[in-house]
Amino acid sequence: MSPASPSARPHRPLTAIGLRLIAVICLSVMFIAVRLADARGVHIVESLFYRQALALPVAALWIAMTTGVGSFRTSRVGAHATRMIVGLTGMILNFLSYILLLPAEAVTIGFTMPIFATILSALILHEATGIHRWSAVLLGFVGVIIMVRPDAGHFPAAGVAVALAGALFTASVSLILRQLSRTENSGTIVFWFTLLSLPPLGVAMLFYGQAHDAATWGLLILIGVAGGIAQICMTAALRWAPVSVVLMMDYSSIIWTTLLGWAIWGSWPMVTTWIGAALIVASGLYITWREQIRARRLTSIQ
Repeated sequence: MSPASPSARPHRPLTAIGLRLIAVICLSVMFIAVRLADARGVHIVESLFYRQALALPVAALWIAMTTGVGSFRTSRVGAHATRMIVGLTGMILNFLSYILLLPAEAVTIGFTMPIFATILSALILHEATGIHRWSAVLLGFVGVIIMVRPDAGHFPAAGVAVALAGALFTASVSLILRQLSRTENSGTIVFWFTLLSLPPLGVAMLFYGQAHDAATWGLLILIGVAGGIAQICMTAALRWAPVSVVLMMDYSSIIWTTLLGWAIWGSWPMVTTWIGAALIVASGLYITWREQIRARRLTSIQ
């Protein structure tokens, strides 16, 4: 099933922004729950398994009610498997980053994803990348250096490396999605990613699955439900407006994670974290803006 053309979709920007905001808040809650579950002895494999297992029926029901059961069919299982491997690796790294770093630190480094996407687009897809986008890439990495301050030793090196690797793999997923979305709609992509990730996680659960108390099970359920709602709302938002309209909501995650981190652990980011975050966010927004200009130029040429 081919995705609907942008011109054929209704345009409801406020609805899209609201859905994207709900998705971002749910993702923030999910990552906080991952950190809390880790403190209660939950293995990361368990968090990943219940994130996917509990999200699958919710996502499947929503897809069936919106795009129809036809969205479950695909002729590109191999491409979906590649997306699953890269996406699941990115999810593992992102979960780990929230365990190793404070929430605000992890989410800020995650904002480097558009920077890595620009680099990968130039190296792998051979896209023309001008001085504007390369300058934004440089600005983003300056923001990372200011935030991390390697000489001060405030941040665990392993946590920073894991968070950057997570952003790199997430950027890789964005490139794969560009190819998949030419023939698959968003519902198909969501369904097959969730479904294909369960067998390897299920095997890992044979070794790492444990019994837990009621509070811990509550956290695991929260991880799955919040993750599923986030996936649905993020996908639904794109039915009502393009990415450029809703992107700003993604950066609000630093607000929610910072507030949750302060409320639960009493942690508050240092001044250098805020300065670095501002540069990284500015870099990401500028890259997105230049990408929109490039897309409009290509459309006018065609």
